[in-house]
Amino acid sequence: MAPKSSLAAVLFDLDGTLLDTAPDMVAVLNRLLTEESCSPIDYDFARAHVSNGALGLIDIAFGTLEEAHRLSLRDRYLVLYANHLATDTTPFAGMDAVLAHLEQAGIHWGVVTNKPGYLTEPLLDALGLRTRCACVVSGDTLPERKPNPRPLLHAAALIGINPAEAIYVGDADRDITAGRAAGMTTVAAAYGFIMPQDDPAAWQADFMIMEPTELLDIVNRYV
Repeated sequence: MAPKSSLAAVLFDLDGTLLDTAPDMVAVLNRLLTEESCSPIDYDFARAHVSNGALGLIDIAFGTLEEAHRLSLRDRYLVLYANHLATDTTPFAGMDAVLAHLEQAGIHWGVVTNKPGYLTEPLLDALGLRTRCACVVSGDTLPERKPNPRPLLHAAALIGINPAEAIYVGDADRDITAGRAAGMTTVAAAYGFIMPQDDPAAWQADFMIMEPTELLDIVNRYV
């Protein structure tokens, strides 16, 4: 499709789009299972659910629980994860080249995630990415979270651009819903943490990519 506008910024979801956080998030889940005298969970199964956050992982690992117990396990999980944010987490293969291309082209890039700020910012710091971001909007930056478009609109305002001048890349339906509502060009990251029942082609994104470097072909339509 033809670009909607000139391109000033590319915004990324974090988990499953910019960074492969599954190795650390699943390892911490298995550590918690061990603490609770439970068997480890299958890595590939858990990986597909990482985008659903801590509670989503607790649910698949422990099943139906009383709410107080469920929240207690979530809190313990987050404590463990905060201490192992970047043990094995890396940008997805090819993402370093994408970010370097954007920077060389003078195109801003930033992060808009539902992950809370106390986890997002130290993780980006640990990987040397935070100082390169034009903006970081976390799940608790505003009262609203994706699929509400406000975090994306806030990111555009922080950068000082029109939302129509931005691309938003994400690996969940809520990402595409938020991006479309914000008036941004949307890209579904089909390489991300996709659950078996999900169909990225049905999310109505403007584009779909199977690996990060395919984003360069989309960016180059604007330059």
